Amino acid sequence: MHVRDRFDVAFALHGDLPSNSRALRQLRLLGDAGLRVRVVVAVSRAPDETARPGMPDLPDLPGARIDTISVAAQSGPPFFRELHRRMRRALLETPARAFHASGLYVLPAAQAAARACDARVVYDVRELYPHVPSTVGKPWARAFWSLLERRYIRRADAILTVGDAIADRLSRTYGVARPAVLYNIPLRKPGPLRPVPLAPDLDPGVVTILHQGNMMKARGCEELVAAMPDVEGAALVFLGGGPLRLPLAEQAAALGVARRVRFVDPVPSDRLLEHTASADLGVTLLQDTCLNHRFALPNKLFEYLMAGLPVIASDLPEIRRVVAPCDVGLLCEPGNQRALTDALRRAVASESLRARWRRNIPCVFETFNPDSVSKRFLDIYEGLLR
Repeated sequence: MHVRDRFDVAFALHGDLPSNSRALRQLRLLGDAGLRVRVVVAVSRAPDETARPGMPDLPDLPGARIDTISVAAQSGPPFFRELHRRMRRALLETPARAFHASGLYVLPAAQAAARACDARVVYDVRELYPHVPSTVGKPWARAFWSLLERRYIRRADAILTVGDAIADRLSRTYGVARPAVLYNIPLRKPGPLRPVPLAPDLDPGVVTILHQGNMMKARGCEELVAAMPDVEGAALVFLGGGPLRLPLAEQAAALGVARRVRFVDPVPSDRLLEHTASADLGVTLLQDTCLNHRFALPNKLFEYLMAGLPVIASDLPEIRRVVAPCDVGLLCEPGNQRALTDALRRAVASESLRARWRRNIPCVFETFNPDSVSKRFLDIYEGLLR
């Protein structure tokens, strides 16, 4: 590629781009700003896997070139070595003015490529990587990711993250300037949302409780199903994928609530809010099993609220900062089955209470303003690329 064909931004990511609302939002902002972007997406696949059922195709991103590379579905240092090798090779073939590392796993490759063409590096810290669930009880794994992040975070020209608690932690741990906090808030869409039914045969006379996102351990999924026999007049919908889908269906059948627990495949993030808006309550129930969960500010929390849904959420510090001041739902102790069941019963039984919470939702976006987040993101890039 000749130097005159240099991209403005090379955007590196590991994971499913269609379901990564944060990455898609950032890519659209860069495209709208007239920047030329190459996206390199590393996808983990088993040796005999060609595609994951239920996942949407790659999104249409005008002005962006999207390339995918495959890495074996591994974990820990072996996963990182293969990912780094393949991502580094792809990025070294991509002269760019800035390299955007969407997560720690692609940061070293982005920095290697940036050094090769005298470019800037943006590091988007989407999680506390040394403190995710997979490192619990594994001190060597935690040490590996801590040392890796310590080595590379200080070389970044700009550091972004998802919430204030993580920003403070990163600054204290690594001695870097406090990262720019860019909350995972959906972009505002003009006009009212047009709700799309989550499932064709849901009883319109019941209250629909929605859990969207992956069904995984320590996210309250099993507790939600366990509550349903005691929550009358409601249906529970899981919108997404994940390893617990079949076990949750079996649990619902064993409890006699299979007709009131539904499973819906993931939808493209561009259409997500329209599906979300057809529910009555959103739930996000992370359990306090690791520091990353304790400091989390889940995408789905803002997605529910942007779609007009009040929430039932875990009483964790960052989540409380969104829910409590504006009174947009109920908080319950993480992992407390009785507290969750009581919260669901109370919310389902009272339309007037849900209506009050819905009226209060605009208050949230006065503080957590999506336009301010977008402007800050673009200001950072303008400063780096000028």
